[in-house]
Amino acid sequence: MTEETAVEEENWKDKYLRALAEQENMRKRIQKEKHEMVTFGIENAISEFLSAIDNFENALRFAENGSKEVKNWAIGFEMILSQFKEILHNHGIVSFHSEGNSFDPQYHEAVEIVETMEHPDGTIMHEFTKGYKSSTRTIRPARVKVAKHPQPAATTTAAEEEAITKRE
Repeated sequence: MTEETAVEEENWKDKYLRALAEQENMRKRIQKEKHEMVTFGIENAISEFLSAIDNFENALRFAENGSKEVKNWAIGFEMILSQFKEILHNHGIVSFHSEGNSFDPQYHEAVEIVETMEHPDGTIMHEFTKGYKSSTRTIRPARVKVAKHPQPAATTTAAEEEAITKRE
């Protein structure tokens, strides 16, 4: 075997190994993308049920003040609600608490802004709708009321008012 054929053989061997590595990387990338697509699809499908779960929770809160018969029905509905929550948990979807935390547009949707000095600027005062997230993204942002410090009123001096009056 000549030196030239040995070099050529080494080049072909190198190309073969690179092709195998590239094929393996592509297989792993496709597998990862498939997993991400399935996860995204499941999260989107589950997000459609979140408002029904909210309604279940609200109805059960009102059932606490009902008659004994209503409370007995509520026990069954609490079991159904816990099954829904278990499904969420099995898919890595959890609710998160917002009240008292700082506003984060990644996790919150401000539906009301209240000017107040009682709370720090950007603090969430009330949570209207619970937010849900998975390990990779926010499934549904929490709908919240946010505190904002009032802007100081613009005061005009007597000289400025006189200048404005002269222009008119």
